[in-house]
Amino acid sequence: MRYYIIAGEASGDLHGSNLIKELQQLDASATIRCWGGDKMQATGATLVKHYSDLAFMGFIEVIKNLKTIFRNLDFCKEDILAFKPDALILIDYPGFNLRIAKWAKANKLKVIYYISPQVWAWKENRVRLIKQCVDKMLVILPFEKEFYKKWNYEVEYVGHPLVKVIDDFRLSVVGSQSSDRIIAVLPGSRKQEILQKLPIMLKASKNFSDYQFIVAKAPGVEENFYNELMVSYTNVSSVSDKTYELLSHAKAALVTSGTATLETALFNVPEVICYKGNNISYQIAKRLIKIKYICLVNLIMDKEVVRELIQDELTDNNLTKELNEILYNVTRQQQLKQDYTALKNLLSKGGNASANAAKSIYTFITNA
Repeated sequence: MRYYIIAGEASGDLHGSNLIKELQQLDASATIRCWGGDKMQATGATLVKHYSDLAFMGFIEVIKNLKTIFRNLDFCKEDILAFKPDALILIDYPGFNLRIAKWAKANKLKVIYYISPQVWAWKENRVRLIKQCVDKMLVILPFEKEFYKKWNYEVEYVGHPLVKVIDDFRLSVVGSQSSDRIIAVLPGSRKQEILQKLPIMLKASKNFSDYQFIVAKAPGVEENFYNELMVSYTNVSSVSDKTYELLSHAKAALVTSGTATLETALFNVPEVICYKGNNISYQIAKRLIKIKYICLVNLIMDKEVVRELIQDELTDNNLTKELNEILYNVTRQQQLKQDYTALKNLLSKGGNASANAAKSIYTFITNA
């Protein structure tokens, strides 16, 4: 069968690649065309557009790049029609993917959504569009099934794909252990968010001269971009495409909001959440978003497991204080360990999410 998959971020590329591998196991004749990244391309899928060309964050940034976004939408529609897929599989990335879903439904294509948009956080009225345009929704967060239930929309919980991904990685590096002297720095995957947060993260490193701060570089972002930001710091280095290796050795981490916060927790690494955006975009979002936390760890556990430093709270002084807490406060470390264990148990209930999702998609298409 022919599958057209759209992911617009690094996390979508990871989950999309694992989904593709499972689909290929089920369907030996699978032909896959995708928007995503290096990981999806490495599976043998034909990569149409890299997510690094789609990375626009925040209200102001989106408005500035509307022409490019609309050109991408038009090109995507033409490419889908030319490919004639048996199913269109959308992975998160709602601003783009929900527009494609509406168009695809009108063109009588089967639309499957894997990894729900965060409609429970804001724009809840998007559920109406999802009900109209999405034939099957597969969710990865335990509370999402109950959320959609109140909208009278049946979704399928498949488990969280990161649990198996990280378990498999940790098994592959048996014998590795955390260093007493490495702090992982995960500043995000988009240039604009890296520019907002990384300088503050690095400034805090000056207060920990006996630690090595290692920045996880994002794929698709050039070396010079990071080098210019890091040049004046003697205890800062970087790695490319080795985020999991870094987390498997880290004593603690400074992490931007997003999937990386959950990855860090599943590696049992104490972390501080760092978020800072364009001030106008942030003020708009603050008035629209209805959730108590921005970090997935805290959202899933429904309490503050890890400290969030948001916007004006993200300063090098505050980072220093919080980093000292997770490095040296034994009580805090013990509580984090307990909460991380509970988090993993909660996310493990669905089993192998990528395999579950692939099976559900393949069954849905063949029985339709």
